[in-house]
Parts: sequence; structure tokens; C-alpha cells
Amino acid sequence: MLIALSLVANLALAQEGYAPQRPVTDPLDATREARVQELGKHLRCAVCQGVSIADSPASMARAQLDKVRELVAQGKTDEEIYAYFVERYGEWALMEPKKSGVTLGLWVFPLLLLAVGLYVIWLQSKKGPTPAPPVSEEPKSEPSTDEYLAKVRADLEK
Repeated sequence: MLIALSLVANLALAQEGYAPQRPVTDPLDATREARVQELGKHLRCAVCQGVSIADSPASMARAQLDKVRELVAQGKTDEEIYAYFVERYGEWALMEPKKSGVTLGLWVFPLLLLAVGLYVIWLQSKKGPTPAPPVSEEPKSEPSTDEYLAKVRADLEK
């Protein structure tokens, strides 16, 4: 329990920028630095929720961006850089996961659900409005011999 609380406190402090800052590597030339920033926008910060490493102030994101910078300086392709991060952190490291395998279902299911809904609406509109059931008069029944019911009916007629 103490370890869990310690980890949560460390993550919270890292989120707020209180974690020790790692020295930032020197920026590359303008073209390669722009590529580093673009790649960083497609990689998710491991500390922040839904923020790219290019936009995150966390020290871990800075370290990851430095790694991207290092890989770009080594001449790695975009696919190799993405593969590096996916290998270490899983598909979650990508801001937009690849549309294949299980994740393909996550992309296709909402579209399929929308198509089925539109089809059902189209079918209902082709049928037209449903007619109201015919109103019929109650058949006259023989007077009941129940005394209680007779008293209620007499009270209602007053």
C-alpha cells in the first residue's frame, strides 16, 4: 500500500513539473527539429492523459522527445521511430492507434452501428404511420349480482 501511495505521489509531482529535469539535448537543424516536433505530436505522454510528448511539460515527455530527437539524428524513418515506442510502451504510445486487428473493430463498430440505425429508421419510414387500434364500444354485459359492485355503481350514478 505504501509503495502504491509513493508511486501516485511521484506521478503527481512529475505531472506538476516538480520532478528533476533531465538535460535537454541540443536542437537539430530546423528541418529535422520540425520533424521531431511532428513525430512528438503523434506519440502519447506516458504521464499525462491524452497529451502528446510534444505538448506535455512532464520530464518524462521531455526525455521521450529527446529520444525521438536522437533517433532522428541517427537517420531513423518515422515508421522505425514509431516501432521503437510501440515496442517499449505498446500500441497505447501512439496518439492514433493503427487501424488493424482488434483496433480495426473499434474503428468499424461505431460506423456499423450508425449504418444499422439508419437502416432501421429507413424501414420505419417506409412503413408509414401505424394505424390506431379501432375503438369499440364495450359490450353490454349482464348486470352483476355482486352486491359491492352494485353499491359502487349506484354511488357513481349519484
